Amino acid sequence: MRLSRYFLPVLKENPSEAQIVSHRLMLRAGMIKQQSAGIYAWLPLGFKVLRKLENIVHEEQVRAGHIPMLMPTLQSADLWRESGRYDGYGEEMLRMQDRHGRDMLYSPTAEEMFTDVFRAHVNSYKDLPLTLYQIQWKFRDEIRPRFGVMRGREFYMKDGYNFDLSKEDALHAYNRHLVSYLRTYERMGLQAIPMRADSGPIGGDYTHEFLVLAETGESEVFYDSEITDLTFGDRAIDYDSVEQCQAVLEEFTSRYARTDETHDEALFNEVPEERRRTARGIEVGQIFYFGTQYTDAMNAAVQGPDGKPVQIHMGSHGIGVSRLLGAIIEASHDENGIIWPEGVTPFHVGIVNLKQGDEEADAACEALYDSFTAAGLEPLYDDRKERAGGKFATMDLIGLPWRITVGPRGLKNGVVELTSRRTGESEELPPEQAVEKIIQIYAKHRVTGL
Repeated sequence: MRLSRYFLPVLKENPSEAQIVSHRLMLRAGMIKQQSAGIYAWLPLGFKVLRKLENIVHEEQVRAGHIPMLMPTLQSADLWRESGRYDGYGEEMLRMQDRHGRDMLYSPTAEEMFTDVFRAHVNSYKDLPLTLYQIQWKFRDEIRPRFGVMRGREFYMKDGYNFDLSKEDALHAYNRHLVSYLRTYERMGLQAIPMRADSGPIGGDYTHEFLVLAETGESEVFYDSEITDLTFGDRAIDYDSVEQCQAVLEEFTSRYARTDETHDEALFNEVPEERRRTARGIEVGQIFYFGTQYTDAMNAAVQGPDGKPVQIHMGSHGIGVSRLLGAIIEASHDENGIIWPEGVTPFHVGIVNLKQGDEEADAACEALYDSFTAAGLEPLYDDRKERAGGKFATMDLIGLPWRITVGPRGLKNGVVELTSRRTGESEELPPEQAVEKIIQIYAKHRVTGL
């Protein structure tokens, strides 16, 4: 993409309504525009990152054996009455009637709809285990929406639902989701800590939230500092192996880590004092096991091996895809703007032409642009007739991890300047070497074999 042809409405001043860094930088970088309280239009740059995050979630869910589908955003109130949640969910649910007077609601979550689909089409234990999921818009009518996409009313969410014959099978699905979530967040450049949490209106006895540590987090968290040394890395996991998934769960949840809702001061005091930490955290996902809560209420059973009906065990598992943009920015920025991790950056590299219109500089930038494109990477070429300082400020604001600066002086010596956004360090390289270095950096962020 050439910046002269792109729609990137950056702002020079900090918006007065933005209270936290991610909201301020998303508005300034031209990623979103507020349409009403807690509801945003996703402009091209923001939409591009949203799709990057969505693709990572899809890839890791499919890797874990989960099956994507898509549900409507509007639901019949009858399903929620059947489960017993319609009256108790609260004012966050946006209720409405269609032209025939039928009660409807805008989906805040989708346990009932997925259970309804399951009971209509699955009749035998032979079709289990089964995990279905979607990535779809949701709506919760927050009384005080704030902090941009971090606490909006409309949000983009992955919600998945496992259907299993027994509690043991369902807990394996729980563990499988925990493993897939750890992989997902690490690919996004985040350390998301699984913490014992409260189930809230979803229900269930087993639940962990995944929280990213940040000063602007809405939750107070208490944890053993050893947990921040854990990484999942590139290890191979057989998602069908109960033992392997259980081992990962134990590794990442055996140390104390809880939100303020489930904090136990006595247990926390058993952690060595030098390792006790309190901080703020941003929730970016949650997994639940709730047994037969919904299948009992909605009569979702299958024929078991002995020919008798068996009530299905369920869990639900969510990732806040749109909220993740805010969390990543909160965790990765400086005074000049966003610093995107390589796995989620909207463009892989920025090309800055210091003298637009200079024949040699223009030709060198075009050659770089073509080389990156041929390698399957997406460059953003700042070909505007703008002063160098303005071009650098834009690149810093939008946060591309790498920048190549091209100017007549460097080209006389046969080099361009390659700069890391995260460290600020620069090196001069021949253009071909700069291209090859960027290609190698991004090679490890590509997923194959799905």
